Amino acid sequence: MNSIMKLDVIYEDEYVLCVSKPNNVVVHHAHHSRNVAEEASLLQIIQQQFHQKMYPIHRLDRKTSGIILLAKETSFVAKFQELFTNNEIQKTYYGVVRGHAPEAKIIDSPVKGRDANVHRDAETHVNTINTVTVDIPVKPYDTSRYSLVKLAPKTGRLHQLRIHMNKISHPLIGDPKYGDKNHNTMFVANFNCENLFLHAYSLEFTHPYSAKKMLMIADFPKDWRIIFEKFGWSL
Repeated sequence: MNSIMKLDVIYEDEYVLCVSKPNNVVVHHAHHSRNVAEEASLLQIIQQQFHQKMYPIHRLDRKTSGIILLAKETSFVAKFQELFTNNEIQKTYYGVVRGHAPEAKIIDSPVKGRDANVHRDAETHVNTINTVTVDIPVKPYDTSRYSLVKLAPKTGRLHQLRIHMNKISHPLIGDPKYGDKNHNTMFVANFNCENLFLHAYSLEFTHPYSAKKMLMIADFPKDWRIIFEKFGWSL
């Protein structure tokens, strides 16, 4: 089990801990998971680092990096979860996608839930921050085009952002399930970047216990800094 990994703490008080989750770390193992022995979950890493059990308030995909909020007591979970269910928390993600994405777009398109037969309403607001054309051919073109997008999900469906970006033909780079294999391969071959380029960047809300206005931000992982430099991008 990986006991070396140390999580960056973004914020901590007596009620919550906010950390930045690395790519490819599962928040917690399912009871039937076969991988429990080989890899530590986020909750196991937290237990090792803080010697305290914490309770996740919301979900983050294994593949996605970034900000996650955990409660220090089970009794604190409900009040924080209400912020999510009542849409009183602003979540901002960033993604790197194939092609030049539209300047601004609202994607309102149902997404399959955990029960694969049921589609649930899902809404994502997309804003394009930067675009680039790179002189590296990716079939069938002589060059390749990418965009840095800011994503604000208004609902919290499983894989929502990944499915929505694919739906408008601008899949996220490094997405093994909904992405474009040729562009994913190009990023590995040229930039040595194979992680999913989807990062949960910030949470903005009013603290349910202290009533303070909170803005929490998770720095971009190393892959992102490489791409920002190569493409001349910044926020």
